[in-house]
Amino acid sequence: MALATKTAPPPPTRSRGFWSSTIGKKTVMAVSGLIMLGYLVAHVMGNLKVFFGPEEFNAYGHWLRTMGDPVLHYSWALWLVRIVLLAAVVAHAVSAYQLSKRDIKARSAAYVHRRKRSSYATRTMRWGGVIVALFIVWHVLDLTTGTVHPGGFQEGHPYQNVVDTFSTWYGNVIYIVAMLAVGLHIRHGFWSAAQTLGVGNATRERLLKALANGLALVLTAGFISVPVAVMTGVVS
Repeated sequence: MALATKTAPPPPTRSRGFWSSTIGKKTVMAVSGLIMLGYLVAHVMGNLKVFFGPEEFNAYGHWLRTMGDPVLHYSWALWLVRIVLLAAVVAHAVSAYQLSKRDIKARSAAYVHRRKRSSYATRTMRWGGVIVALFIVWHVLDLTTGTVHPGGFQEGHPYQNVVDTFSTWYGNVIYIVAMLAVGLHIRHGFWSAAQTLGVGNATRERLLKALANGLALVLTAGFISVPVAVMTGVVS
C-alpha cells in the first residue's frame, strides 16, 4: 500500500508575500498614514472657515456635497473621499495591529539590557490609535448622522451643529483629548513613515523631525481652536 505524501503548499504570490512581510505591513501603514495626514490638512483648513461666520461655513459644507458638479452627482465626490479614507483607516489599523502582535511575540523573551527610554509619543502610539479610532466613530455619529448630537441636528447647517457640539463640556473634552492624541500620532508617525519609505536618512533626520513636530503642532492647534472659540464666545 502506497504511503500518502504531503503536498507542498503553493508558493506565496508576490502581493501576498509583500503583505505578509514586516516591511510590507510598514509600507502599507506609512502610505495609509500619509493619506490620512493629507485629509487632516484639508479638513483643518475647512474647519477654520467657521471663524468667517455661518454663511461661509455652511457654504463650505454645501460645496463638499456638490464638488465635481456637473460631472458627478450630488455627494458622489464626497462619498469617494469617504471610501478612500475608510480604506486608509482600515489598512492602517490592520497593519498596526498585526505589527503590534509581531512586536509582542518578538519581545516574549526578556531583554538582557534595558532598552533606551522611548519618547512619550512612541510609547503611547497604540493607545493613541485606539483613542483616535473611538473618536472617529463618535465624530461621525455626532456631526455626520446626528445620532448622538446634543442639540437638534440640522442637516445642511454645519455651523449651528458645530456650535451645539462644543457648547457641551463633554463634547469639548472628547474632541480636545482626541486632537491631542492625533497630534502625538502625527509627530511620531510622520517621521516613521519617512524612514519606512526611504525618505529619511542621517542628514535629513533633524529636518524631518522638525517638520513632524511642526505639522503636529499646527494641526493640533488648528483643530482645538474651534472648540476653544465656541467656549469663549468667539464663535457663537
